[in-house]
Amino acid sequence: MEAQHMRRHHSHRHQPSERQCSSTIVKHIKAPVDIVWSLVRRFDQPQKYKPFVSRCTVQGDLRIGSVREVNVKSGLPATTSTERLELLDDQKHILGVKFVGGDHRLKNYSSIITVHPEIIDGRPGTLVVESFVVDVPNGNTEEETCYFVNALINCNLKSLADVSERMAMHVAVVV
Repeated sequence: MEAQHMRRHHSHRHQPSERQCSSTIVKHIKAPVDIVWSLVRRFDQPQKYKPFVSRCTVQGDLRIGSVREVNVKSGLPATTSTERLELLDDQKHILGVKFVGGDHRLKNYSSIITVHPEIIDGRPGTLVVESFVVDVPNGNTEEETCYFVNALINCNLKSLADVSERMAMHVAVVV
């Protein structure tokens, strides 16, 4: 199932050129897809699950082409990122984002995240797939760049799992 989703939504979107790297990360979350998607789709509130985001502002309506200004918490080699919403499909659960500015070294960064229902231990769960492509900064190797971005995405997806699973537990207790 993972391979099918990766082929359909990720492999054709991120073909790296020379001096770029790309990767695809998969996370299984023990929470229903509607809970996970409710967090992922919030382009205007990435800090709901992304631990390195301290603040986010979006000018205007939330639609394709919207731009957000993200403040990054200390500890990372950046303080700001300017990001554009490239794709938001609530039916297929697909979000696409491109970095268009900021004081980071992730130039031409573009990512796609998709969420898919699955059954985990006999209960509704979610398969999350995130892929990216980014330029390799001068002075870094492809391996170093991919390692850094993969680490950030894995941290974000772990946090997404933690927040989603807590929300699912709360819903189960209330019901």
